[in-house]
Amino acid sequence: HVQLVESGGGSVQAGGSLRLSCAVSGYTYNRYCMAWFRQAPGKEREGVASIDSAGRTTYADSAKGRFTISKDNATNTLYPQMNGLKPEDTAMYYCAARGRFQYRLSLRPDEYVYWGQETQVTVS
Repeated sequence: HVQLVESGGGSVQAGGSLRLSCAVSGYTYNRYCMAWFRQAPGKEREGVASIDSAGRTTYADSAKGRFTISKDNATNTLYPQMNGLKPEDTAMYYCAARGRFQYRLSLRPDEYVYWGQETQVTVS
């Protein structure tokens, strides 16, 4: 039973930083891919950053140079470190994981099977 539990959302001023956390349990594949997504009101869900079990990463253009995705395997926690936040980063943020044998990096939400419940990020 895979569980993804986000935390760390909140409000921050433009230019500030925020680090979200996603506690992962039950996701025990040796090869895997996980990601962060976001969805702003009235917009489609979009991929922000993805990481695989080898530590390879990919980012949306909007996140490059500002966001860093990482995973602490000792605590089984997925992070995005978000710096230089802008009002357009305001959204609900989700962590997600691909299914078994699906470990290619991807920012497509339809390629992810497991989802966390979301955490709100507001930048003003």
